[in-house]
Amino acid sequence: MGILALLEQLRSMVRDSLHRWRLILPPAVSPFPFPPESLAVLAAACWALAALFSAPVARKMGAFAFTRWRMVFATVMLGGWATVAGTWGSLNLALVSVLVLSGFIGIFIGDTVLFACMNRLGPRRSGILFATHSMMSAVLAALFLGERMGAVAMLGCALVLSGVMCAIAFGKRAGSESSLEATRGRLAVGVSLGLVAALGQALGTLVVKPVMGPDVDPVAASAVRMAAGFGFHAVLLLVGWKPARLTAVMEPRDWQLLAGSAFLSMAMGMTLILAALKYGSAGLVGMLSSVSPILLLPLLWWKTKVPPTLGAMAGALLTVAGVVLILARLS
Repeated sequence: MGILALLEQLRSMVRDSLHRWRLILPPAVSPFPFPPESLAVLAAACWALAALFSAPVARKMGAFAFTRWRMVFATVMLGGWATVAGTWGSLNLALVSVLVLSGFIGIFIGDTVLFACMNRLGPRRSGILFATHSMMSAVLAALFLGERMGAVAMLGCALVLSGVMCAIAFGKRAGSESSLEATRGRLAVGVSLGLVAALGQALGTLVVKPVMGPDVDPVAASAVRMAAGFGFHAVLLLVGWKPARLTAVMEPRDWQLLAGSAFLSMAMGMTLILAALKYGSAGLVGMLSSVSPILLLPLLWWKTKVPPTLGAMAGALLTVAGVVLILARLS
């Protein structure tokens, strides 16, 4: 009871502060004929499709330069969209402050630490650790936003999380890319970095939920969040941090792929996430947005002509079952 009482007191303090700063807006009524949380699945599909064709240019540019330039393109796209639509007026200074904070936590801290984890543990184990952001989102939403899930939704979330982890853990064929999976440095440090990256992703989206009121435009909000993320990433370049530099010679085709990746993953994907947060449950949005590795499986099968492993297929089936349970419960 002592721990529960402490958590309840902490949640009350957070909500009182948000009310005092006028950051909690009335909940928005969904205009969609389907559960708004399903927009998170569409966002995950955008991320999977972007990952399919952006990997070569990402390797060529380096992770930090690739992310920074994607933010440039996405900020221009979203900012132009919001300008033409005339929706900048839906934002106020307090909301912009929260969006900047979200960009700092989720995009700058989360992405930077994730890349550091990937360098230490490789893509497979870092992916497993990062997948825990869905569980963190659900727990934090329950603690601080008072969101509650029924038994069916909780079962669906458990299936989604276990399915994604199973697909990542058993998705590699024996002997493939073994050098990428070597541990560099202390294992505990790599694990800690992966969990911090997951927490950054969860917090980065969670802090936006209370301020996404009925009059807030997700496109304008996404533009501010993206611009903030770019600004923080640009600091790494300005201070002369070597990994942030772009040293590759870029071809026109590379810029085209980069722009396409920015449109799908950051302009469309992030805007869909904010729209889902505006109308739906933050915990379920975080959970459903984690299915990107599963949606990538059939795309890779189509591109490489190599079917997924049995472990990846089993994980995909678990994830699909979990998504169906969650969305059926919401319908």
